[in-house]
Amino acid sequence: MAKLNWISDEELIKSVTGLLSVARGAKTKAEKKFGKNVIDPFSAIFEMAGFEMSFTEWIESEKERQAQKTLQNFVGEFHQTLLGFCDGWSNMGKGKIIDLHSDEKKIVAEVKNKFNTISGGKLADLYWSLESAVMNKTSIYKGFTSYYVSIIPKEPNRFNKLFTPSDKEKGQKCPNNELIRHIDGASFYSLVTGENDALEKLFDALPVVISEITGRNIIDNRDVKRLFKLAYG
Repeated sequence: MAKLNWISDEELIKSVTGLLSVARGAKTKAEKKFGKNVIDPFSAIFEMAGFEMSFTEWIESEKERQAQKTLQNFVGEFHQTLLGFCDGWSNMGKGKIIDLHSDEKKIVAEVKNKFNTISGGKLADLYWSLESAVMNKTSIYKGFTSYYVSIIPKEPNRFNKLFTPSDKEKGQKCPNNELIRHIDGASFYSLVTGENDALEKLFDALPVVISEITGRNIIDNRDVKRLFKLAYG
């Protein structure tokens, strides 16, 4: 029996294995290149003092922080890859305006891992990119519904709403358009898979998959489940 209804075990294991490889590589890179990136020495002093850390402890903490930042850049791609495996959906890969699309459901999506992945000033640029994709007469996505997906939302609430960021150049919000929307990760997983709790089931499956890949039980699902509840309610 498959671990999840909407993706094969083979595809899930392959995707998780890839992200674990990125995590290990990020840690190795942080070790080798530590000090080559500019470090704020003033912040370091106050972190050591405020967090009551020794210099050695701070070094290890900073390496972990740098590795974590590298890993988080790939987590959004992980979700994009998984969703692209769903029936009727296509993953467009890197460097495209559109990350995912479904001709069947007439949906296109730009997937970001966290609500603050894109800075406020660039949200308007994203809006106009999506607007061009679904409103331009020559676009293959003309008339599709577009979604800006925040896998991790700012608050633990589900939403599927109009995407109307502020456009600083025009001094006003972007126009209301039913075809340009903002949605949280749990709601988008539900939209793609047809399962209301698809994202939670994925989260619950990950410790099992990771254990099978690594041969170690290193994650207690009861502990990490609290983190999921804080993010999604």
